[in-house]
Amino acid sequence: MANNVKKVVLAYSGGLDTSVILRWIIETYGCEVVTFSADIGQEEDLEQVRRNAVHTGASKVYIDDLKETFVKDYVFPAFRANAIYEGQYLLGTSIARPLIAKRQMEIAAAEGADAVSHGATGKGNDQVRFELAYLAIDPNIRIIAPWREWDLNSRTQLMAFAETHGIAVPTTHSKPYSTDWNLLHISYEGGILEDPWAAAPDDIYTLTVSPQQAPDKPETMDIEFRSGDPVAINGEELAPAALLKKLNVIGGRNGIGRVDLVENRFVGMKSRGVYETPGGTILRAAHIAMESITLDREVMHLRDSLIPKYAELVYNGFWFSPERRLLQTLIDETQKMVSGLVRLELYKGNCRVLGRRSDHSLYREDFATFEDDSVYRQKDAEGFIRLNSLRLRIQRMLEQMGS
Repeated sequence: MANNVKKVVLAYSGGLDTSVILRWIIETYGCEVVTFSADIGQEEDLEQVRRNAVHTGASKVYIDDLKETFVKDYVFPAFRANAIYEGQYLLGTSIARPLIAKRQMEIAAAEGADAVSHGATGKGNDQVRFELAYLAIDPNIRIIAPWREWDLNSRTQLMAFAETHGIAVPTTHSKPYSTDWNLLHISYEGGILEDPWAAAPDDIYTLTVSPQQAPDKPETMDIEFRSGDPVAINGEELAPAALLKKLNVIGGRNGIGRVDLVENRFVGMKSRGVYETPGGTILRAAHIAMESITLDREVMHLRDSLIPKYAELVYNGFWFSPERRLLQTLIDETQKMVSGLVRLELYKGNCRVLGRRSDHSLYREDFATFEDDSVYRQKDAEGFIRLNSLRLRIQRMLEQMGS
């Protein structure tokens, strides 16, 4: 089987796993390996990634700037849905995988590659996310998943392999964390974090200061929305990637967006992860506030009932599924009037809504006021209550007759 492979396109981050995989595929399959690295805001030295790939044996290296596409076509659609997995996780890794896989498959087609490969382990979610995307694009593509084939079953063994082959990798024995970094978040797994009782060391955090070290003075900011998407911060219009990056800086300096959670992986096990999502945390709070005055009650409640399903689809790797696309169409229809301005206060890890206003606001002060008004007859509430209590009264009457 190995002899049938002539060229592989590898999703390459330059980290421990994919650096070892690059050399392992070359040695195991005796084939040409093209690497693909997506720039989605991880703020790494991508030229060093290029040099490492060439040094490790890549025949060709692709490094594509996908930041704008990532935020506009993947992050923003999920945030229009207020997507959150198990009440805590803002899906930073999950949202990025289908974009990387899609571009990887485009390169494979252009290069005439026989197969594609990734660095996801056989225990995690990413193997599912990558491969469901590959197969949705080309049902016949061959997939090489080294973690399911080789005998290098720990990161300690991978580090030994890297040392033996002279491969430079960022992971060390003192900081053996697996990280994923993009414009939406950075995640940390492994090492001491595998003990769910052990507190995450403060020195692992990259995007945020600790809330205790954040400024003692609150910071106020305005976010403007159009049709469910943020378009400006404090009156300055920004493109999607620049806007999210600025939110990360503002949120990071105020200690916002740290989450320590144990999540349920799609493959069946629980996993402890630590996440930093400063800009996304601010954005979700602002978006919910904007919807609170622009969305009809029943539309909002219907959409909210779909959030767990939408988030689960994204988390489990079904971005390109017909059901996710169907939900997205419905959700985007709800967002047409979600436009206006939200004011927030950021302070020591907290994000508090101060105000919201919109030309499409459904909030009417003359209806909601506790002062005298001429548009709402309070006596009408009596009939409303009696009609809604009818089934409750009937049930109680039956209980009394049987006692």
